[in-house]
Amino acid sequence: MNLFIASAHAQAPKPGAQGGEIFQILFLVGLFVLFYFIAIRPQRKRQKEHAQMVSALSKGDEVVTTSGILGKVTALDDHYMVLNVANNVDMKFQRVHVHAVLPKGTLKSIG
Repeated sequence: MNLFIASAHAQAPKPGAQGGEIFQILFLVGLFVLFYFIAIRPQRKRQKEHAQMVSALSKGDEVVTTSGILGKVTALDDHYMVLNVANNVDMKFQRVHVHAVLPKGTLKSIG
């Protein structure tokens, strides 16, 4: 029965490399710094630009919403705006859903 099973001999563990903990910590810190500059910082910049654009909206601006609806701002509130999207058609949207402010006369040139 003992023919196919080799005897197990206990071995002493090999000594590990010294200083590996410091390298792991520095690697994780470096990875977080890289992630900050690649993902977090640009996203915050875009959020600030969007917040400035939304706060600078005024009556008469032509805008595009995130859903793709084009319209002219006819009324503003703290959190809402009313867009005139066609003759006698007004729609109410949240201000944060403005995607871009268009140059004046864009709606007339589109048709």
